[in-house]
Amino acid sequence: MRFFRLISFLGLSILAAWAQRPATLQPGEVFTYSVGWGIFGGAGEIKIAADQPPTQPDQLRITTTTRTRGFAHTLYAFDAASESIFDLKTGRLLRIAEKSATESKQTETRLTFEYQARTFRYTDTLRPARSLTLPLPAGEPLDLINCLLQTRTWNLPLGEHRDVLAVFDDELYELTVYAESYDEITTPLGTFKTLVLVPKMEKGPLKGMFKRGSTVRVWISQDERHLPVRFKVDFRFGAGTATLTDYQPPLAAATSTKKPAASPVGAGPQPNGSNPHP
Repeated sequence: MRFFRLISFLGLSILAAWAQRPATLQPGEVFTYSVGWGIFGGAGEIKIAADQPPTQPDQLRITTTTRTRGFAHTLYAFDAASESIFDLKTGRLLRIAEKSATESKQTETRLTFEYQARTFRYTDTLRPARSLTLPLPAGEPLDLINCLLQTRTWNLPLGEHRDVLAVFDDELYELTVYAESYDEITTPLGTFKTLVLVPKMEKGPLKGMFKRGSTVRVWISQDERHLPVRFKVDFRFGAGTATLTDYQPPLAAATSTKKPAASPVGAGPQPNGSNPHP
């Protein structure tokens, strides 16, 4: 199930176009997703949480954990954790540390970004021979799930797009994210009117999951929270979906309930006054 490896990649990179601004997640904010794969509706879970390290108040730490559950865990035991550190003043991603484990393989890697030198260092702790330093292309890199979460701030009109620079292992993906359509979806948190965003690889040769024919979609609620309520990866041999099942607001906005109200159907700002539900 390569999907769970990719979902951890998705589950921590569409942030890059807004990287000059402070990170979209705020301290105390937590997203919990249930992952479905084929006939396995509860195949796994992703949890994304933001806080400020006590010793580094000028930084934001975003942690992501991904694991299989239930019968899917029996078939394919996968556990992964990543930690991304951002500079709150610039919004820049400073470093990423990731670990993952299956029954047959373990990984432990770290990425460190040197913006003045325009390089990034990829360190493989378990396989040091794979460590290397690579040039950093123009743009501000981010891991993919943070990219997906950052789209909530964009308010892209239908048909428009934005370029991002996403990181996965020791590779950078120059992606273009399109506002494809409006859609109404129902989740455990309610029914939402959403904007569907689709990242595509158009600025160079296809690689990674895009070379293998995979596609990604993100559903952003059209209310004041702009929650990424669902994202989906389609493969040639199936599809995996992550659906938001619980949400904890930032500490400054915390209320007695953790679950947001669903977006009223037809609500939310519309580009050029258009109505997505004629």
